[in-house]
Amino acid sequence: MTRDDTNDYAALFLDDTPLLDVRAPVEFARGAFPHATNLPLIDDQERHLIGLRYKQQGQQAAIDLGNELVRGEVKERRLRAWRDWWRAHPDGYLYCFRGGLRSRTTQDWLRQAGIDAPLVTGGYKALRRFLLEHLEQHVLQGPLWVLTGRTGCGKTRVLHQLHRAVDLEGLAHHRGSAFGRRPGGQPAQIDFENALAIRLLKLGDRAPALVEDEGRLIGRCALPLSLNQRLRSMPRIDIEEPLESRVEVILEDYVLTPLREFLDGHDEEQARSLFAEHLLGALDRIRKRLGGARHQTLREIMIRALEQHRRGDGSDEHRRWIRTLLSDYYDPMYDYMLRHRQGPVYFRGNRDQVIATLQEWEREEQARPEGRPR
Repeated sequence: MTRDDTNDYAALFLDDTPLLDVRAPVEFARGAFPHATNLPLIDDQERHLIGLRYKQQGQQAAIDLGNELVRGEVKERRLRAWRDWWRAHPDGYLYCFRGGLRSRTTQDWLRQAGIDAPLVTGGYKALRRFLLEHLEQHVLQGPLWVLTGRTGCGKTRVLHQLHRAVDLEGLAHHRGSAFGRRPGGQPAQIDFENALAIRLLKLGDRAPALVEDEGRLIGRCALPLSLNQRLRSMPRIDIEEPLESRVEVILEDYVLTPLREFLDGHDEEQARSLFAEHLLGALDRIRKRLGGARHQTLREIMIRALEQHRRGDGSDEHRRWIRTLLSDYYDPMYDYMLRHRQGPVYFRGNRDQVIATLQEWEREEQARPEGRPR
């Protein structure tokens, strides 16, 4: 059955439609979409040469060069990859940058091979514009609540227990703060924005979505300026946890779990060395804000903690530097930040109370007839 080309961008993202991206790899690396696979019509070097020919001699000369570069075995190899992809994703769509020549060429070649391959009209540029417009509209007008609480109170744990939540740190592949780097690095800024927009699109605006309170940056991924500004006035759900509870959360999230991640990809000796470098490097990055003497004291405790843990003698020294860093550094920063938050507090409680309250609210929302205002 022949399918038409589409400009229903919302449906593509809501349905997690497989997408075949035929742009050059360098374009794909700058920004792409979830569920997109890059199988380019022309590679980076070919794109460079064709671009030069276009500037010097015009479009037809560039097309002629493209046909010369992509022919014979090169063409057959790329066509074979597209056919294999289409057999695995018969409900997919293809796109290039603007939905123009590269998309049409790919579509024509596939049709000659007996495959109906509909494309996304407007291509990557139109999809990206749609997401940016939706993101800005939802951030400015959509219902949002912000989850606040001191470092270590377990905000991410709360988000993972809810359906109407946006895990910004998960989308940024970073745990936040100087200690938040994760193996594998972070997505490109464009990919982070695309993932955030798609998440908000899927949640819709029938009821508030919950986002964690964040600064302007999560590692090197920047929040949209409009969202960063709105966080200051959004209604708040505030978690209150005692210091020792927060120490245990930080121990698990920033010591034990990252160490396991390093161990997954390296032998034990190398993993522990890389993890020690990661942890000490994070502390060094906030040296100026800590002050020289306090930084040196914490560094010595951290070195002892790493050795204690390596010997299998427990994590008490880790708890020691975590406790000090929370009470003397992160808590005062949180108090300062909180003075600049103006939104009303809808609910305040410990982590379990917040989870129970928000889950009950979600059940009520799910039972509410569609279209009835809250």
